[in-house]
Amino acid sequence: MAERTVDSAAPARGAARPVVQAEAALVRHYRRLVRLAYVALPADRDRHSRVLAAHTAVQRALPYRWARRSAPATGDEDPVYAALRLRVLRDGLRPRPARRLLAPRVWGLRLFTPHGGEQDAALEQALAALDAPARAAFALRVLEGMTAPAAAEVLRQAGVEQAEQALDAAAGVGAAAGVGAAPGIGASVGVGASAEPNLSAFDPCAVRVQPTDLLSRRRTLTAALLVGVLGLTTATAVLTGNATGTGTGTGTGSPTGTGTAPVASTTGPAPAPPVGAAADPARLVRVPADLWQHTARLDFTAWPARGDRREDAALLGRATTAWERPGPRTRAEPGTDTAPPIAPPRLLYAGTVDGAAVVLLYDGQRLARYTDGRDGGLDLARADDSDVTTAGAVVLRRRGSSVRYLLAPWVEAAETRRIDRPDTPAQPLDHPDGLTPATPGGVLTDCRGATVLQLRSSPVVAEKHAFLLADLGGLVPAHLTYTPPPDRNQPARSPREATGPDALQAWARAGCAAPDGTPGVKQLNLWAFAVQPLPQNAGSASWVCLRADRWTGEGSAATAVLLPAAAGPQRTGGGPGRSCSRFEQDTVGWAWWRSQQGTEFLLAAGSRRVTRLTVKGPDWSADRPVPDHTLAVERPARANVQVEGVLDGGSRIGPQP
Repeated sequence: MAERTVDSAAPARGAARPVVQAEAALVRHYRRLVRLAYVALPADRDRHSRVLAAHTAVQRALPYRWARRSAPATGDEDPVYAALRLRVLRDGLRPRPARRLLAPRVWGLRLFTPHGGEQDAALEQALAALDAPARAAFALRVLEGMTAPAAAEVLRQAGVEQAEQALDAAAGVGAAAGVGAAPGIGASVGVGASAEPNLSAFDPCAVRVQPTDLLSRRRTLTAALLVGVLGLTTATAVLTGNATGTGTGTGTGSPTGTGTAPVASTTGPAPAPPVGAAADPARLVRVPADLWQHTARLDFTAWPARGDRREDAALLGRATTAWERPGPRTRAEPGTDTAPPIAPPRLLYAGTVDGAAVVLLYDGQRLARYTDGRDGGLDLARADDSDVTTAGAVVLRRRGSSVRYLLAPWVEAAETRRIDRPDTPAQPLDHPDGLTPATPGGVLTDCRGATVLQLRSSPVVAEKHAFLLADLGGLVPAHLTYTPPPDRNQPARSPREATGPDALQAWARAGCAAPDGTPGVKQLNLWAFAVQPLPQNAGSASWVCLRADRWTGEGSAATAVLLPAAAGPQRTGGGPGRSCSRFEQDTVGWAWWRSQQGTEFLLAAGSRRVTRLTVKGPDWSADRPVPDHTLAVERPARANVQVEGVLDGGSRIGPQP
């Protein structure tokens, strides 16, 4: 496909001024640009906000003066349109939160793109999991019908550094969302595409119009006055076209002559949204009960709908309404967005648990647990990028220190065990239809012995795959793993399941030194990075680093030493960051220790790449090679010291603070 660039500063032949030419191109291709913006925009907004943002992005693409820029155009494409498209993409790829305050406001109405079929809903969920460059790549390939090289060039012009990776991610969306057979879509993601694929649910120029919550507005005097004075005026200003009695905009006032016109800016606070298309209980996604046996994607998307009230439309309506309208009874774990779902969520459970109606939903990014009744509410938690272990269980009901779990459909056997009793056999746990009885919890970090889940997957998905999950007070238990001490001159080991005898012993002794035991932790790994023979034949000490990784991508670590006859682990440092992760595998720790004879020693240890340890005191120092990565220095009294480790490459590292 031939490509050319356009000098936007030089007006085309016959054009009065460059900006006039640009305005004509924007009006002519308005609907096309708005659809492009709608698909490429971030997925952290509801449909109403995305409709407004898409129109805003396109209207903002018209400059005050047409600067000299080059934009890639393909074939017979209008070069001015190509330049406008580039401006729209740049706006979507560089979100500015402050601009949301300047976005158009609509008082008294909510706007939604038309309801699509199941394929549109699946596509919406798949797009929500992509980052902005990948969504832009999808829009260029599907909506614009570009070849991969042409789309890559446009992405690079828009500021995407890894355009090929974005295209690869976009290419997998069609198959993942099950839209390969839809007209124009399968071809779009493949080798060619029509510029007008059938994506009606992604057209912000053909919107549905619904009123906001009229009763809530009536309760507030100010809102009632504003509605009474501005209601009809706003409705006229919002939509240039006609709104029919069924609430669908079908006028011809848009620049393209189809759909509805761009939304005008109004003032006033945004009212609480009604139940929108994304939260319509009749459109909740339900997957076949045996999907987990046939898919290679074992996460929450493979959970079927379970529970004795999964057909209770009234209960499901209350649950979806609670998610669509976050309020004072909405509780979100740290780092979890409280925005309504952008697409119809999946129904995972609806039933009565301990006398309370509970609904569990999943939108591809977050879990939402709705508990009915006056003392209930909505709890939200991140659950994206889950797998066979991290999607193994969800806390469905919590009463005091007891919890009831809903287990993944691929869990064949469930047991409980006390983390501080590694030699005590695990106790079987019944789980009819995945629901467990009330199970003791306990805080993992209080050293008094928490009860953890030990689950085993069905051989259909993994042979004899057992794993541990620990309740930390949130919706999703943390996955416990273990990294054994390194073998001499061997590469670093990878974390493994914490179900073996050595792992259970290590967690029993060091688990309560975990750096983070709060909701939102995805995985806790215990890494035994060194074993140190103690002076005076006092046995050996184990040095460990415990790392907590959260669903948000943040994490923290803590080093600790396990001494003989000690009541518990002795923490030696810790803090946020990526220490003790696969991105930072070198660590050092130190501690004071008094032998049974009363002698004071400074103990230090490093990970496998530490070849030398140095210690500096007030008036003394020690600097020694450490073939076994440990050091013990006898001192008459404790003092302030500085400890450093020298790696095999010569660089120096210090202990965690």
